[in-house]
Amino acid sequence: MAYPTYSIVIPAYNEAARIPGALESVVSCVRQRGWSAEVVVVDDGSRDKTAQLVRDFAVQAPEVRLLQNPGNHGKGYSVRNGILHSLGEIVMFTDADLSAPIEEAQDLFAAIAAGADIAIGSRWLERTRQTIRQPLYRQFFGRCFNAVTRAVMGLPFADTQCGFKAFTRTAAQTVFQLQTIERWGFDPEILFIALKRGYRIVEVPVSWAHDERTRISYLKDGMRMLQDIAKVRWNALCGRYDKKVERISRAGLVK
Repeated sequence: MAYPTYSIVIPAYNEAARIPGALESVVSCVRQRGWSAEVVVVDDGSRDKTAQLVRDFAVQAPEVRLLQNPGNHGKGYSVRNGILHSLGEIVMFTDADLSAPIEEAQDLFAAIAAGADIAIGSRWLERTRQTIRQPLYRQFFGRCFNAVTRAVMGLPFADTQCGFKAFTRTAAQTVFQLQTIERWGFDPEILFIALKRGYRIVEVPVSWAHDERTRISYLKDGMRMLQDIAKVRWNALCGRYDKKVERISRAGLVK
């Protein structure tokens, strides 16, 4: 069978209010741009109608398919599940709120076509592209966390947390098989792994509109992320990220 060029993974937890609109935007973009693409929604044990809404949408949009986690495990788990079960040559993930318009994915794909293994969206390279900015307290905590992450983990990126990242299939298989953090703190870990494994990462400026409905708590989740940073450093010392990984056959992922 012919596999898609792109896989677009959308993690979703209780997203009944946003997922229909998100899928409409993504599928419309895919068709208008003529992308050979699949859209993989990963339901993280939602208690609302998220899963059913995705199934209903997929009836008239064959590009869309649903994966369901065995209960609620977190955004990091959902992204990993979706990417390791994707079929595309280039795989990316984006948030259900589409804070970065899906049309911006073209810039990530272009960076990979130009030789990058991984392209990550950045809200901070060109701040004028933030159409709706976060409240000042969120900006403050976000920048502080990013500064700590850069210092402790040696990540040379302006924005580690932007939920808009794309990978070659080879890079994705390696990085996400080695990922251990399953909730909000997974972004720095996958970037740390990628650098450790020698992948070339390019940071790409993207437009961004803050969504007030975001669920992250910078106090509670910020403390958890600091614990995750410590876990990454410990994993590195123990050689967790040096392990050999398997090559995943796409044939076994097709139902």
